[in-house]
Amino acid sequence: MKIVYMGTPDFSVGALEAIIRAGHEVTAVVTQPDKAKGRSGQVQCSPVKECALRHKIPVFQPVRIKTPEAVSELEKYEADVYVVAAFGQILSRQILEMPKFGCINIHASLLPKYRGAAPINQCIIDGERETGVTIMQMDAGVDTGDILTQKKVILEDKETAQTLFDKLARAGADLIVETLPMIERGEITPIKQDERLASHVKMMDKSMGRIDWSQDAVCIERLVRGLDPWPSAYMFYRGKSVKIWSSDALERDAAAGTEDAAQPGTIVAVARDHFDVACGSGILRIYELQMEGKKRMDTRSFLLGSQWKAGMLLG
Repeated sequence: MKIVYMGTPDFSVGALEAIIRAGHEVTAVVTQPDKAKGRSGQVQCSPVKECALRHKIPVFQPVRIKTPEAVSELEKYEADVYVVAAFGQILSRQILEMPKFGCINIHASLLPKYRGAAPINQCIIDGERETGVTIMQMDAGVDTGDILTQKKVILEDKETAQTLFDKLARAGADLIVETLPMIERGEITPIKQDERLASHVKMMDKSMGRIDWSQDAVCIERLVRGLDPWPSAYMFYRGKSVKIWSSDALERDAAAGTEDAAQPGTIVAVARDHFDVACGSGILRIYELQMEGKKRMDTRSFLLGSQWKAGMLLG
């Protein structure tokens, strides 16, 4: 099949590589414009653009894909189908109807659950035991199109957003390669999404990572994993942020030296390789953290250079 591929971040690269290996002709890659990143302000291209350039595929980087000029440029590239994976812009109805088989999207959840921008993070935060990828026929809504194929993925006990991201990227790459020939042969019966089961998640931002110690320790531990590596779960101590990278949720009676009456946010026990913080319910045992402006380190190394002790109240 002739394919125009639309994607931007790392998540989109594996599927593009798989499509190329499967022998499809990618006539163009559409990705977000290059952006300045970091303190240096150095301009960097997207991971998908880097992949396209390695394979000598034409690259189109519209600021706004819906403009007449952008649509005219798209029309120059032959395509039976547009494959979209985390592109970052909403397509107009005109674009959706341009290719023979329309536009299909690789979405990182089992739709209709977790529509929106951050399904990977949210399913960990919510404590889901399974998720997956969906190949969807795109329509004018946000992740509301008909389901073509799906593949389930099981979450491990200590799954982080990064490890799940990698799993779903591989699953999406495998599934799109399986699905494309089925579309071409007319072997798929699209399934409409059940709106009663739909949920929507908003885009992640840094404010979501601030720890509220009045919450259950289980919820905080899931937040730590669900926001790893970005935007990360954090607290404040003496006006500086402290990121938490590894932790366990315990019942209060499972942590030696704790008291049921301890105020949430209080360090209730300090050991050689961890310390325990009282939560609204339960204890968060912290194994790895990062002070603002410092490197990520295990708690044992951190405690060697700090004065943190039982009874301290964390912000």
